Amino acid sequence: MAENMPSGESQNRQAYWRANLKLLAMLLVIWFVVSFGFGILLEDWLNQYRLFGFKLGFWFAQQGSIFTFVVLIFVYAFRMRALDRKFGVGD
Repeated sequence: MAENMPSGESQNRQAYWRANLKLLAMLLVIWFVVSFGFGILLEDWLNQYRLFGFKLGFWFAQQGSIFTFVVLIFVYAFRMRALDRKFGVGD
């Protein structure tokens, strides 16, 4: 399939895919740091602070990683819409 494409179109698709993978990697790293780092590794240290009356480490382990994941879904949708426009990929 790729051999029938003009060279410029193939390069555009590769650049689009690289940008998509870069965005995914960045968002997954953020989610990993929040869920595993803040919720497990740094929980004891974060527990010295409070958020809404709860210890911060406990809050990240119970709620923070879920809230972060939901926010990252919206960030992904917004950024992918921008990438689609940039690379001329439409519905």
